[in-house]
Amino acid sequence: MQLKEALASAVDRLTRKTVPSPRMNAEVLLMFALGCDRAYLYAHPERELTNDETARYETALAERARGVPSQYITGHQEFWGMDFIVTPAVLIPRPETELVVETVIERVATDLTAGIRIADVGTGSGCIALALAKELPMAEIHAIDNSTAALEIARANAARHQLESRIHFHQADLLTGFVENSFDYVVSNPPYVGESEADQVQLEVRKFEPRTAVFAGHTGTEVIARLIPQAWAVLKPKGGLAMEISGTIAQETRRLLQGWREIEFKVDLQSIQRVATAIK
Repeated sequence: MQLKEALASAVDRLTRKTVPSPRMNAEVLLMFALGCDRAYLYAHPERELTNDETARYETALAERARGVPSQYITGHQEFWGMDFIVTPAVLIPRPETELVVETVIERVATDLTAGIRIADVGTGSGCIALALAKELPMAEIHAIDNSTAALEIARANAARHQLESRIHFHQADLLTGFVENSFDYVVSNPPYVGESEADQVQLEVRKFEPRTAVFAGHTGTEVIARLIPQAWAVLKPKGGLAMEISGTIAQETRRLLQGWREIEFKVDLQSIQRVATAIK
């Protein structure tokens, strides 16, 4: 089968299965099957696929058609201009989380003091920690997660980007076990979806991404309610906190932040309140 025929057939198949962005998915999976880039697809439309390539493409399409995210099929996702290994053990990095990184960089970039300490709570793939390590060479980054499997992925990503010497990895439940006044900034993309909102979450997210990284409890603020006082304890005076949230929990998050200073909420490109920040 020629490349252009395989691609057209895949687009039709994914469309019938109501897979979002069927052409993009078909192209991504074909690039994965062939080990090529998008330019190659369009430069060689009449190239014949080998039997092995056809079988690999078919397997990938079958997985995507049943709902498996393409990132878990290919094992990769881009974030902050960096390629990250992802598996079902970690949440897939998303563009809106880059706003968290931008926020922290804005807040601490003016402090060029060597040894500024930042804690990334619930690091998952390590995307936030690695992005901050890349952009803030003066910072000491601590990546924390309670999942052994997630920390293995985060360590692998740090090694791939030659940032392992800049990041300290810890297995812990949020900030349990860390001493008081030990960090200048705490950043987190915690689980913030409520079980009561489950029917509003994409099926592939509910079915395939790690549930404990998506759902916090009935209301969605259960993890944040634990994180905020722990962050207060480990932050130095005038230390900062930045958390990814959703608009549905913004009001309750503001209430939980009572006693903090300079409480702000940043909106994403869809004008949804996405990042909550505060100063101790």
